[in-house]
Amino acid sequence: MISKNMTDKNKIWIEAKKKYHLSDTHIQMARELGMNPKKFGGLANHKQEQWKAPLPDFIEDLYYKRFKKEKPEIVKILK
Repeated sequence: MISKNMTDKNKIWIEAKKKYHLSDTHIQMARELGMNPKKFGGLANHKQEQWKAPLPDFIEDLYYKRFKKEKPEIVKILK
């Protein structure tokens, strides 16, 4: 039962990765930041709102501000 729940959570992240063209590193950073992949749509519409940074850049900026690192040391690949 726990493994099914984990696969459902991973499934949401995998779908967000495909939909928003994110790398495994960006997904790892977003997970460590505690971001909700269901909310990426409101963060990613930089084509309509020119002042918004692209989603990958936004995640990188937040990650650096919180952890003072460019990227995670270990990146887990979702399957």
